[in-house]
Amino acid sequence: MDYGHELVFGTFLTPAIDNPARVVALAQLTEQVGLDLVTFQDHPYQPRLMDAWTLLSVVAAQTERVKVATNVANLPLRQPVVLARSVATLDLITGGRVELGLGAGGFLEAVAANAGPRLTAGQSITALEEAIAIMREVWTPEGGGIRQSGKHYNLAGAKRGPRPAHDVEIWLGAYKPRMLAVTGRLADGWLPSSAYAGPDQLAAMNKTIDEAAEEAGRDPASVRRLYNLSGRFDGRGGGFLQGPEELWIDQLAELTLGEGMSTYILGSDNPDDIRRFAEVAAGVREAVDAARSGAPVVRSEADSGGFSVVPTPPPAVRRSAVQLLDESERPTGPALDPSRTYTPYQLQSGQHLIDVHDHLRAELEQVRDLVEQVAAGSIGVGQVRSHINTMTMRQNNWTLGTYCESYCRLVTTHHSLEDASLFPHLRRADPALVPVVDRLEEEHRVIHDVLEGVDQALVALVDGSGNIDGLRAAVDLLDDTLLSHLSYEERELVEPLARLGVI
Repeated sequence: MDYGHELVFGTFLTPAIDNPARVVALAQLTEQVGLDLVTFQDHPYQPRLMDAWTLLSVVAAQTERVKVATNVANLPLRQPVVLARSVATLDLITGGRVELGLGAGGFLEAVAANAGPRLTAGQSITALEEAIAIMREVWTPEGGGIRQSGKHYNLAGAKRGPRPAHDVEIWLGAYKPRMLAVTGRLADGWLPSSAYAGPDQLAAMNKTIDEAAEEAGRDPASVRRLYNLSGRFDGRGGGFLQGPEELWIDQLAELTLGEGMSTYILGSDNPDDIRRFAEVAAGVREAVDAARSGAPVVRSEADSGGFSVVPTPPPAVRRSAVQLLDESERPTGPALDPSRTYTPYQLQSGQHLIDVHDHLRAELEQVRDLVEQVAAGSIGVGQVRSHINTMTMRQNNWTLGTYCESYCRLVTTHHSLEDASLFPHLRRADPALVPVVDRLEEEHRVIHDVLEGVDQALVALVDGSGNIDGLRAAVDLLDDTLLSHLSYEERELVEPLARLGVI
């Protein structure tokens, strides 16, 4: 579900006491590269970590634009009235740059060891519910003294105020059903971490939040979905956020459009990671904006004309008498599911493949035009060979790099996808595609040989062992073989690319 929230990107920095200046500098870098939010963990029982609220105040004073937040505040060691006033004060000083990530306590034994209340997990959640109500009352100046009789907090006429500069959001770190339900009923945001709740778990957790919100008479879309991220830009093992920026962009855009996540917070103290994450943020915004500006959902139903990305058919007429590819033996993948729906962003993956193939088709027209220029005597054979060798179809040797490299160069960003990433991904993701992928790789090798044949015909034309008709015949064979292959690849892969994504 796409909840439609504005995208926000930030950092989750370690508040290490051994180098305070570096922590502040990383927060300033977060702002400098264009990110939106700086957050810190709050573990008051850890002397190796700086106090979160003191650090947030310093960071807020030494930045101008970024918001600051706890990720998440340790409620049992921060009395709710005082915490509410701390938040409101800093929000007023910064002109509305504070949000509150809040937790029930987490390490309950450590809390008790530091003079905090000794609570069970269930008691800590009850205390959290009471505290949220108290803080909202503190931030509401109208209404007289605050009176609340709870199991953990009792207020007997506490004064209200101050009101924050803006409506501060309360984000809860939650994983188990009861805390997720509290999030749906009471919170403004849900703040899990990918290390503890992987992407495959988000849908079920979101469902629990949505149902609790609806039961409380709230719109589920009013609950922002945040995500603390762990990943590596140099990752090579596949999986979530293990690879270059393009992979991060693709996966985070999918989470935004598919699961409704809208705030991504990078857990890293590496300046290079922060800079690269800023590029990811720009790419995700672009991809999501493009998807949201299109048709809301495309359904592959008969009355809607079928799957909306249309593969290019092969030419009706062959140019060559030679046929290297037996089209009758080509395997096919799974049939299209007529009930399946696709977001515009998902459909873009298949469309990108067609766009790249259209570039290759245009190159083929250039080859044919160059041959005619040789026949007319307006260009030399050496110039033709040099030009063909710079073309995408020769540079990539007909591996998957044809798609991956051109996809990046022509369609998205200047970053490169790994050449051999897509076919292994499709094999793993859908075993029914294995025969198709094997056949496509086999045809890549055939096309490579056909390209070599064009080159040999050019050489023969120079040394006198061949003629222009031989060169034309070689290009005709390339035309038939390449266009047939491109059409087959589109027919079999545009839907799996939408369904399975690009890794």
